[in-house]
Amino acid sequence: MKQFQEREGVVINSQQMAEELVKALEEKQAKDIRMFDVRGKSSVTDFYVVASGNSAPHLKALLSEADSHMKDLKVKRFRSSGESESGWMVIDFIDVVLHVFSPEARLYYAIEKLWDGSARPNQDEFITGAE
Repeated sequence: MKQFQEREGVVINSQQMAEELVKALEEKQAKDIRMFDVRGKSSVTDFYVVASGNSAPHLKALLSEADSHMKDLKVKRFRSSGESESGWMVIDFIDVVLHVFSPEARLYYAIEKLWDGSARPNQDEFITGAE
């Protein structure tokens, strides 16, 4: 993966991109935000950021905020996929991929297991928003 993106004189590396996405998600009250450093483990990207939203409109707002925040940093998305009603939306920034889920879809797909080997998340934590 490339370590730096330069746009109009702004240089940002993949870890900074992931950290900025986390900030943007926190601004919109995303739940259970996790950042995975997969450098050396994945040939697809350097970081995955995963978060949950409370409803279809919340998922849409989270992705909109993330996309807008990254545009302000002169980082453009490569592509996006998913509909808020499906419970799973993705934005690919090449060096960082953002996944935003409904609590139910996140439990069902449990993609965190791909990167940290942990067990399926506790459903009660996602439904109540407890940490």
